Amino acid sequence: MKKELILIGTTWPFRSGGIASFNERLAREFQAQGYTVTIYTFSLQYPSFLFPGKSQYSSDPAPTDLNIHVRINSINPFNWLWMGWVIARKKAPLILVRFWLPFMGPCLGTILRIIRWNRVSKVICIADNIIPHEKRIGDQWFTRYFIGAVDAFITMSNKVQKDLMTFTNKKSLICPHPLYDNFGTIMTKEAARKQLGLPTEERIVLFFGFIRKYKGLDILLKAMQLVKLKNEAFHLPPVKLMIAGEFYDEAETYQNLITELGLTAYIYSFTNFIPSEQVQYYLNACDFVIQPYRNATQSGVTPLAYHFEKPMLVTNVGALPDMILADKSGLVAEPNPESIAAGIEELYLQGEDYFLDQLRKGKKKYQWDQLVNSIADLAK
Repeated sequence: MKKELILIGTTWPFRSGGIASFNERLAREFQAQGYTVTIYTFSLQYPSFLFPGKSQYSSDPAPTDLNIHVRINSINPFNWLWMGWVIARKKAPLILVRFWLPFMGPCLGTILRIIRWNRVSKVICIADNIIPHEKRIGDQWFTRYFIGAVDAFITMSNKVQKDLMTFTNKKSLICPHPLYDNFGTIMTKEAARKQLGLPTEERIVLFFGFIRKYKGLDILLKAMQLVKLKNEAFHLPPVKLMIAGEFYDEAETYQNLITELGLTAYIYSFTNFIPSEQVQYYLNACDFVIQPYRNATQSGVTPLAYHFEKPMLVTNVGALPDMILADKSGLVAEPNPESIAAGIEELYLQGEDYFLDQLRKGKKKYQWDQLVNSIADLAK
């Protein structure tokens, strides 16, 4: 097969959160393996009423090593027809598209149907979610419409694979989420904390990422109160929580809860968007990463923690426990305050070094070339 790929999905000029960073890193891996890669990203990704953050757009300059065309309008059907025709004419043997939200189904489904008229391009989808975390009217129809335009699928967890099979029996492979290795390097905890203005000796756990209800920050805050009360009762050093990520829910709800629970002095809050170049400081500064999700498929925070060799506590939902249990790289708790509090206590009882060898062994299994090879196998 000719080594030419067109990737349709979010990249710069959108902010380098999980999906944009993933797509750009994957494009670079394809290029490293000899592919010519062209990216078509969005000129308009979400209408403002669907975007809960402060800004969708990056302030960084365009990457100089990627061929990015900012052309797709998610809500303009005339644009979908035009872009389908533009991409179809290129007759690239492999079209790779990212699907994470049913809202994108009409746009991407229409573009892909037109591309496939050229009878050359094979369409492979990387599906983050098939059934969304936050459901809306039309989800099922939009998802079915999109799936009908795809030849084969990559999923990154058993949960998404099972969801996909409720819609289609088209060919699919499971390939775990590769490690994010493009957010900086491992540094000493002391250096990272100095950068953030945090005390060197304190015990600090991290909640990282956009703050949405399904991610369970409120559950974690209630767990932190239980940890606080127990540590006070037994005269143990306090555990503090660093929250690093932008609010996609009402910030006041969480701020009020922190006050009500008496946790004001136990929280380090960094609740603006975290630029890519600063991610390394938050991950290096913490003792453990806590993912208290109510529900989940997989999470990009897990491979990020692996890269920075930070043990994790995850809740027993979706695919979150899979990597943790397989690699013994942390602990699994139930999504309630009591279980999460007990898990945090157990993490400190075991200590960071207890998990370190397993984290380092696990890192070797989650590489970008494995994802590229899986996609190439589906395209044969």
